[in-house]
Amino acid sequence: MKNKILIIAPHADDEIIGCGGTIAKATQSGDEVFVIIATNANKGAPELFNENEIIKVRQEALSAHKYLGVKNTFFLDFPAPALNAFPEYKISIELSKIINKIKPNVLYLPHPGDLHQDHKAIYRASLVAARPQGDYCINEIYCYETLSETEWAPYQEKAFSPNVFNDISVFFDMKIKAMEFFKSQIKDFPHTRSVETFEALAKYRGSTVGVYRAESFMLERVIKK
Repeated sequence: MKNKILIIAPHADDEIIGCGGTIAKATQSGDEVFVIIATNANKGAPELFNENEIIKVRQEALSAHKYLGVKNTFFLDFPAPALNAFPEYKISIELSKIINKIKPNVLYLPHPGDLHQDHKAIYRASLVAARPQGDYCINEIYCYETLSETEWAPYQEKAFSPNVFNDISVFFDMKIKAMEFFKSQIKDFPHTRSVETFEALAKYRGSTVGVYRAESFMLERVIKK
């Protein structure tokens, strides 16, 4: 049985940083992958992010997704970076509409301990939208790590301690090529949002489970049927 996989990203490129290899592996095996980019920074902080910048990064995202074989990308306009002051129920309602339309059986979310408040808000709103009720529910939910957010989590927050690993050794180059579409977002090493750091993390996560490259996740929920 093929999977329908939905990845919810607070900002464009989070989905590639956290799940790029997993997306490539899934689409190559015939699974359907969908992505939601939940925010528009021009709506939340127009003094910091102009409309042309948002258009550019969304075009970059679409190019990366096309390369990886993503079936459909949904762009929402919730006001980054100000989701901590935005009603989460409104986010949940819009996410629910897409979830009920797609009916995925696998869901990937940002980690709730990430430094960025937008990541926390999207995590919580997504879980509300993905409640197992009625005739349909999402069987598997995982949290991904986002370099430049997850590793900077406050000490008091829940640490990212992965317990699910996906061997992406064969697909790591595709992840990097997808990330390179985001020319506006890639940084120079030793910044954590650099190609060298992506490779270092993939090697480290892979070495912990005996493979060359891996992406790691925290299990949120599995429903066995």
